[in-house]
Amino acid sequence: MFDQAIARIAGRFRRVEPRATARAFVLGLLSGVERKNCWGLAEQAGLARPGRMQHLLRDARWDAVRDDVRTYVLENLGTSDGVLIVDETGFLKKGHRSAGVQRQCTGTAGRIENSQIGVFLAYASARGRALIDRRLYLPEHTWCADDERRSLAGVPDAVEFATKPRLALEMIAAALDAGLSTSWVTGDEVYGQDPDLRAGLEARGIGYVLATARTTRVRINQDRTSVPAEKAIGCLSTTAAWHRQSAGAGAKGPRYYDWAWVEIGTDGHHHLLVRRNTATGELAFYLCWSPRHVALSDLVRVAGIRWCIEECFQAAKGQVGLDQYQVRHWTSWHRHITLPEIRHLIAGLFPTPLSPATLLSWSNWRRSHQVTARHSPYRRRIAEPRTT
Repeated sequence: MFDQAIARIAGRFRRVEPRATARAFVLGLLSGVERKNCWGLAEQAGLARPGRMQHLLRDARWDAVRDDVRTYVLENLGTSDGVLIVDETGFLKKGHRSAGVQRQCTGTAGRIENSQIGVFLAYASARGRALIDRRLYLPEHTWCADDERRSLAGVPDAVEFATKPRLALEMIAAALDAGLSTSWVTGDEVYGQDPDLRAGLEARGIGYVLATARTTRVRINQDRTSVPAEKAIGCLSTTAAWHRQSAGAGAKGPRYYDWAWVEIGTDGHHHLLVRRNTATGELAFYLCWSPRHVALSDLVRVAGIRWCIEECFQAAKGQVGLDQYQVRHWTSWHRHITLPEIRHLIAGLFPTPLSPATLLSWSNWRRSHQVTARHSPYRRRIAEPRTT
């Protein structure tokens, strides 16, 4: 089964060597190796050095494996009720040379940290869920306008600044153009508050349920009144407008909330969806649109599916080292992020244990490399001319 999966993407590699290395790379991702970076994966594969793994991610000639993974996911998970989910996740990094890295707010750490941000697209249906696309967010001022920094990190000249919602819309458009059939997109406030993303989805006839802030202004009363979202619920009756429904299964069973909706605009297709926590009374708000008239339960289902992408992140980071890379190059990042998703093409794996001689050789090489790396900055400082 594993070799059948690799055979599916074999045509993307122009030479046999990177094809064999990709096979070893994915085997390593699916193994129990502690650190799933180029060093750890090369050691797991029985290679003498990490050079082949690094060459695979940065310089080898191959591409479009993401398209194969997306096609496979849709063939096996695609249903009429499938939903696209957009979200980002952070990757904590040291230094300033990794493509897109800067001090920025990331949910991974829950605060501002030196990190990279990746925007992801997931697909979820009753059959399962999987990540199907990714984009590295490139900050505008610290990266897009710095030609030298872009060059060192291998950022292509054609790459320009794009907001996270813009990246999300590009991935959605690519999936739709590739033949994906879906009626809904969902995401958090970062995406719900972007009017261009909402307009782009409406132009393609794709419905959305996107979280938004309580301060977002919406138009009610047949477009005659503009109020913050948290004030719009004032037009709801105290009891009849609220309906207790499940937002899907959670770790402790169905996740029940009270839900209500308010028509906004004048076309009958735009709604403000409101979720109320049954225990605390806390409110959450969603901007919704659909090309046809739908029931409240349809919007609730889509809103609840959004959490599937968090489960995808947890699985990818915990099982196949999505966040354990040690690469700085633009191409290397996108390739590393793509290869873990090949696990969806594979049913089982039984890695061969490494010999004691291989383990000892890698231990010696790793420590030698670490000593060299540690002393290099001191050598550069000594060689620099002193100024008086």
